[in-house]
Amino acid sequence: MTSPATSSDREKVVSKLPGWLRQDLKIRAAQRGIEIQTAVEQGISDWCNLASVPASIDTAGADSFSTFLPEGQWEEFRRVVTDRRLSVIQGLAQSVKLWLDSNPAPDIARPAITRRIVVCNQKGGVGKTAITAGTGEALAEDPGTLHRVRIAKQLAAAAGDDTDTTHNVEDLPGLGLRVLLVDFDPQCHLTNQLGATPLPMNGDSLTNHMAGDPKGDLRDLIVSIDDENFNGRLHLLPACNDAFLLDVRLSAVRAREAALERALAPLEADYDVILVDCPPSLGLSMDAAAYYGRRRDGETPGQSGALIVVQAEDSSADAYELLTNQISDLRGDLQIDINYLGIVVNLYDGRRGYIATSSLQGWVDIKDPRVVGLIGDLKEQKEAVRMKQPLLSYAPKSQQAIGMRALAREIS
Repeated sequence: MTSPATSSDREKVVSKLPGWLRQDLKIRAAQRGIEIQTAVEQGISDWCNLASVPASIDTAGADSFSTFLPEGQWEEFRRVVTDRRLSVIQGLAQSVKLWLDSNPAPDIARPAITRRIVVCNQKGGVGKTAITAGTGEALAEDPGTLHRVRIAKQLAAAAGDDTDTTHNVEDLPGLGLRVLLVDFDPQCHLTNQLGATPLPMNGDSLTNHMAGDPKGDLRDLIVSIDDENFNGRLHLLPACNDAFLLDVRLSAVRAREAALERALAPLEADYDVILVDCPPSLGLSMDAAAYYGRRRDGETPGQSGALIVVQAEDSSADAYELLTNQISDLRGDLQIDINYLGIVVNLYDGRRGYIATSSLQGWVDIKDPRVVGLIGDLKEQKEAVRMKQPLLSYAPKSQQAIGMRALAREIS
């Protein structure tokens, strides 16, 4: 957005602008979805039409700043600056500040119905937990800061150059949503990866609430992922090892498919998105998770549903078929609509040769559900797990982080 193409009716102008003002301009233009040149053009036009001069701005340390303006506007601007006995730098700073004040950051678009994303696959080891955490982090990132995002391109074409994203990156504001990550796996991987403590076996847990035997308020179990990049928007419901017994306990529960929804429904008003990290299982717990992700009355198709994580190898295809058969059976038996949000091909490395590239092409060829994410097998994710830090804070400019942000936007 900061490199507009020149055209016959625009001219390049060069001046200076304080660094903080230039950064605010860059962020706000991105938030408003317009080019920087358009924002500066509007600011100069409004400033020239003011009846009185605004307060002076500290321009100490101003650095070089260039943009493209309509022919003649810069000349007229310089004339007005001279009439007002100001420097060009001061006039430009006031113009930019005027535009910023007249165009505040837009409100975050919040869904009318809390979105429910069920991250699943019957096969273990495909990286469901990493995708759950990374997607949630990307959804909750600071909307007042620009973050590197990989822009959309054909994933099939990306198979050969998955490590080269420099020409496919754009700086965009964070999405700023309120996100709850639910660790629904008794192995507690999501809980441990984010540096939280698994819930004790003799205390309260999500399992108890689903089984109809709560020991308190589920809200009291939620922890905040303390990181300034998320500013209190990213929360975690930790897991407990008692989830190993969940299928047994659910067998005695009435309307067991709705057990997860009954437990989490009281929390939904506090969040825009709830992501559920499912265990590698096709049991009753997966039935409850899939049911929770069903499309509700009045909900737009594709807002909630199943996000399936796979790898570019053959065993993932077998597990994918088992999972989709289970979801299909639920759809028919309960007469509900469970949308597929897409397939994420995780831990991809094209250097592994024909098996990886041909398998990726096989996933791309499915079309419905379509591939919505391609995440490389790189060291930053493993390092973030070892450090018990969110990936998007530990390595915010890594290719995996850039891909997670693209995935979050692809399913938004």
